[in-house]
Amino acid sequence: MSLYPLKFKPRFVQKMWGGRKIQTVLGKSLPQGQLIGESWEIYDFPPGTVEGNKDWLSSEVANGSLAGRNLHQLVLEYGKELVGNVPLAGRDGQFPILIKFLDAREDLSVQVHPDEKYAAEHPDAHLKSEAWYIVQADPGARLLKGLRPGVTRESFQRAIADGTVESSIQSIRVKEGDCFYLPSGTVHALGAGILAAEVQTPSDTTFRVFDFNRIEPATGKLRKLHVEEAMQCIDFADHIESLPVGSRLVTSDYFNIERWQLSEFAAFDVELDQPVIWIFLEGNGWMSWAGDMMSVTRGETVLWPASVERPFFETVTDCTWLQITFPRK
Repeated sequence: MSLYPLKFKPRFVQKMWGGRKIQTVLGKSLPQGQLIGESWEIYDFPPGTVEGNKDWLSSEVANGSLAGRNLHQLVLEYGKELVGNVPLAGRDGQFPILIKFLDAREDLSVQVHPDEKYAAEHPDAHLKSEAWYIVQADPGARLLKGLRPGVTRESFQRAIADGTVESSIQSIRVKEGDCFYLPSGTVHALGAGILAAEVQTPSDTTFRVFDFNRIEPATGKLRKLHVEEAMQCIDFADHIESLPVGSRLVTSDYFNIERWQLSEFAAFDVELDQPVIWIFLEGNGWMSWAGDMMSVTRGETVLWPASVERPFFETVTDCTWLQITFPRK
């Protein structure tokens, strides 16, 4: 069976800080009465790595002849036809990217993710570097990213102890179209009022440093923090960041992000020799291949496998999307 552009059923995750923008802005139909913080668009996790799942937790195909199969089954069955020469991730051979939408009705916790060194020394932890693209932001919305100049390990520990962590981290006002790369070791928090597309390495390892003294509804207690683990992961070096140039928003060791914009009735052949992911942000169009076709519209995420016969795209209206590719080794 030949491969074709794949859509997947999203996995909606309730969060105490979540909202309803994934429906009101992106048009996805959410469960009624629930605060949804995350829509997992493309994911592939081995047993025991997410919420103690006993089986593979992997995206279910929603379209075409492969509907009902999951992404990991396709990784095993199709191999390079799906992933090309892109290496699989982790010890268990995961699909090498995780795509989400995040809806922050409230601030997320101040957190950090492990780097390769920490993950290698702690089998239960997994490398996590990520990027946020701001899809929509309320007036005045901000996020926290990176330590302020001069903050040291010692001063940050004091800030944790006296509850002034936020003053040690850079606060950045955001607007639609901004993009931020968060390499492992970066202290960060997505701020209230932001809807973001998140691209990341396939990991669910998060260490919370501070959570604005919120109470966990299920326990009636303060949410659990992971200060000791976080302090081993935080990068305390001063960094000078470069701004994105042109359409390329992120270039990293794990993934690249470009923003594409085309006017109505534009068309082109899609070049593939590795898996390519499109996160559709505005407009609608038609994907076609091998004599078949399907529509794509705002809020949808599509995976182009590495091997698709005669891949082609045509816009119907003005379109904007993020294209996710992998570094060439």
